[in-house]
Amino acid sequence: MTASASPAQDLADRIHQRIEKKLKGHHGIVIDGGDKDQDVDLKDMGDLGERLAIPIVAIVFLTIFGAPVMIVAVIMYFGFSRNRMMHRTIRMMAEKGQPIPPALLAPPTPTIRQRSDMRRGVVLCMVGLGLMLFFGAVNEWEGGSWAIGVIPFVIGLGYLLVWKLEGKKDISSPPPAP
Repeated sequence: MTASASPAQDLADRIHQRIEKKLKGHHGIVIDGGDKDQDVDLKDMGDLGERLAIPIVAIVFLTIFGAPVMIVAVIMYFGFSRNRMMHRTIRMMAEKGQPIPPALLAPPTPTIRQRSDMRRGVVLCMVGLGLMLFFGAVNEWEGGSWAIGVIPFVIGLGYLLVWKLEGKKDISSPPPAP
């Protein structure tokens, strides 16, 4: 180098000296694994991960296993509270000497829903048709994978045939409770 340094080199040296002074020799990431020169920020991040591991696992397990238990508990609570209100009403009616209607003591009759072969047939036919179109479009109608959709389609056609052959069914309503 010449005796007189260029202004750009002089500026670069001054910037380098200021950075060295601020960092005091603690800069960069050391790869040799020694604890004495370990980057402080990376060490804190490792500690943070270890501290958060247990709460994160707890939240995940409570979400997976706790939510269904909570749903069942809420359903049971409302069922018990409904029964308790009904018993309270019956007790108050008995204390006042009023007749208790038999409908209040008898459980409600479950509704009988007619089986709908037409609905099942239409749904299965549409699922089969959708599968055929999907697998055919994905494989450009080569290889025959579209034939997977034929199975639910034919089952749906069977349900529609049963619905048509049976005609209209007459289901008698259950007898009234005494």
